[in-house]
Amino acid sequence: MNKLFFFVSLLLSLMSFAALAQGPANQLLIKGTLVDEQKNPVSYASVVLFAKQDSSMVSGATSDDAGRFEISTRPGAYYALVTFLSFDKKVIPDIRVTNQDVDLGMVQLTSNTEVLREVVVQGERSTMELSLDKKIFNVGTDLANAGGTAVNILSNVPSVAVDVEGNVSLRGSNNVRILIDGKPSGLVSMGGGSGLQQLQGNLIERVEVITNPSARYEAEGMAGIINIVLKKERKAGFNGSFDIITGYPSNFGAAANVNYRRKDLNFFVNYAAAYRNTPSNSTLYQELYENDTTFITRQTSENRQEGMNHSIRGGADYFFDEKNVLTGAYTWRLSKGKRYSNIIYRDYLFNTSNLQRIISRSQDETETEPNSEYSLTYKRTFAREGHELTADLRYLDNWEESDQYFTERAFLSDGSTPEAPVLLQRSLNDETEKQLLVQIDYVYPFGEEGKLEAGLRSSSRDMTNNYAVSEQTGSGVWSPLDSLNNSFLYEENIHAAYGIIGNKVNKFSYQVGLRAEWTDVTTTLRQTEEVNPRDYANLFPSAHITYQLPDQHSLQVSYSRRVRRPSYFDLSPFVTFTDRRNFFSGNPDLDPEFSNSFEVGHMKYFTRGSLSSSLYYRHTTGKVLRIRRVNEQGFSTTLPENLASENAYGAEFIGTYEPLRWWKLDGSFNFFRAITDGSNLDTDFQSDTYSWFSRVTSRVSFWDNADFQLRANYEAPQILPQGRRKALATLDLAVNKDILKNNGTLTLNVIDVFNSRRFRTITEGENFYTEIDSQGRRRQINLTFNYRLHQAKKQGRPIEQGDY
Repeated sequence: MNKLFFFVSLLLSLMSFAALAQGPANQLLIKGTLVDEQKNPVSYASVVLFAKQDSSMVSGATSDDAGRFEISTRPGAYYALVTFLSFDKKVIPDIRVTNQDVDLGMVQLTSNTEVLREVVVQGERSTMELSLDKKIFNVGTDLANAGGTAVNILSNVPSVAVDVEGNVSLRGSNNVRILIDGKPSGLVSMGGGSGLQQLQGNLIERVEVITNPSARYEAEGMAGIINIVLKKERKAGFNGSFDIITGYPSNFGAAANVNYRRKDLNFFVNYAAAYRNTPSNSTLYQELYENDTTFITRQTSENRQEGMNHSIRGGADYFFDEKNVLTGAYTWRLSKGKRYSNIIYRDYLFNTSNLQRIISRSQDETETEPNSEYSLTYKRTFAREGHELTADLRYLDNWEESDQYFTERAFLSDGSTPEAPVLLQRSLNDETEKQLLVQIDYVYPFGEEGKLEAGLRSSSRDMTNNYAVSEQTGSGVWSPLDSLNNSFLYEENIHAAYGIIGNKVNKFSYQVGLRAEWTDVTTTLRQTEEVNPRDYANLFPSAHITYQLPDQHSLQVSYSRRVRRPSYFDLSPFVTFTDRRNFFSGNPDLDPEFSNSFEVGHMKYFTRGSLSSSLYYRHTTGKVLRIRRVNEQGFSTTLPENLASENAYGAEFIGTYEPLRWWKLDGSFNFFRAITDGSNLDTDFQSDTYSWFSRVTSRVSFWDNADFQLRANYEAPQILPQGRRKALATLDLAVNKDILKNNGTLTLNVIDVFNSRRFRTITEGENFYTEIDSQGRRRQINLTFNYRLHQAKKQGRPIEQGDY
């Protein structure tokens, strides 16, 4: 089956990246700035240029964070169409390009102006919007995302992979910074991967991927930044969207995104509730070599996690005037769940026909996790376009309570004769997190194209973890296991300042910046009085140089220095207790890793699509990798450790192509080589791997307002310093249909049609050989109903030409 996925992925990739003929080279710029009624910039809107003579589509662009856009074209007569969610379509007529660039100035989009009748078009946003410094993936246009979580959505983003535990990687690196609305958030902070699994996809507007961030972003995240932008409307009047979800295995939920705006006040509320029952399973085969004797273990695990999640986010924007806006918001999330697992250990001597004993271990866990987040943002825009000041204050207050009971029984090889009395254990785990974040950003334009940016950021974060394990004695008394009882304290203070200067000279644009960060981290084990302070300061330069080539081409060279600081979970020494033979923990002695990242990016628009390509190189020192060690009893411990270095090279291609008006292809292909040196730990901890992954989406419009979507994913095998990871291939399909006068949409999707999303690894050490096969999510079938009240549907096909 893997060969079939390989063939399909490669074939569709080649189709989606097919290039069309290029036009003449006499290129000029059409530029402008998109704003709303309050003169706030409108980011990520689509601007499409049409030839006035025959209404053929010539080119297009997406507005940046400041609402600015640029389209390169040759002399001629044109008109432009601007589209964006919650705004009426805007036609800019009579654009005449002669022998110099055309500046359209400030183009205002409005929610209550009638659409110009001279143009008949259908405005629809593409799933992917590409630019040189970031890729934007619109969630609502992807049918596979209906009824899913943030994990499902990220699994569908090109160059992003999510493993069985919800850990996210970008371009093969698992060190990626995940933000919500550009800031750290309690929605993902404490729970990590599990937090993403609890974030309803219905609340997400888009996902931004920034592979080589500038100095304005925090330096955390070696591979880059993934920014999850939540839904929020500012359209006048009352409007909203509502979702109802049902699925198998059990996935029942509802979501509402409501907005009301009257004059200077705008209210927004997002609410989601979901009940899920997620089954999973795994197998482990291990050989342990001791004194010419081979001990073999076969381990099977059946797991089930069920729970109810509630999430509400509400707030208001107050517009003092057209240049001053204050936004306050509150987010609350509550997750209550049960986790059940049953592990069977079968122990053999020399070979699998010589069974020695069987052990059964079950877990019954109750978990409660409430999270709160408060935010206050003030934005001031000045008279000159692009001159603005933003101040942001937010506070996170999260905690988690876990109560676990374990029952363990041992039997002789016949499976029925007890070898020992029943063992009963209990684990209590309480965690808290409090974080205060203050950030100020200032942008000052100068000259015609120049811009100066500066900012300050201060973050203070305290986390605690009280961990206690007890065991029931023969008399029925619960006795604490002293070696597994402790309190872990994590105190983090990070302060930063940055400055960036950028300008444009003819076809060259440049941006150089420097960020300084001061880090103070202290960890404490209270009972054993072990204190580990870390205090260091670092500089993080960045540079981006862009050259506008003829015929809709752009080229960018960029550099940035990044850091991965050991997180709370990386440093916590407490081990997982579900599996009594395979322990996972943090490492209090872990050091930060640093990387220097270089990238050359190219962007090209075609009449029927676009192509973004890049070559990248990343040199990392102190590479953090989880190392597995097995003792003489066959018990393993896996914890993060610092390896000497890693050199990663790669090429990435992301494109869209429309072979026919009713057929659209999106695709990505990433090939990389990673050379990892862990000889500072063990001469065997080294690897040199070539690997690649591809993701292709084919979407067909048929019948009346109905779409069918097919996605193929393939991740090639990869060699690791301690072994290798096998290939992974999946196929998803979805179909939707508009109903209720196009105000409602029904979507049916099947995620992982062949139930093939299994993570398979082989790990080898001096005294052991281990194979693991795990499936964290089984095939999922969802049916979602979406109803829109005074809102436009988030579409997925490109803008079609009309008659002018």
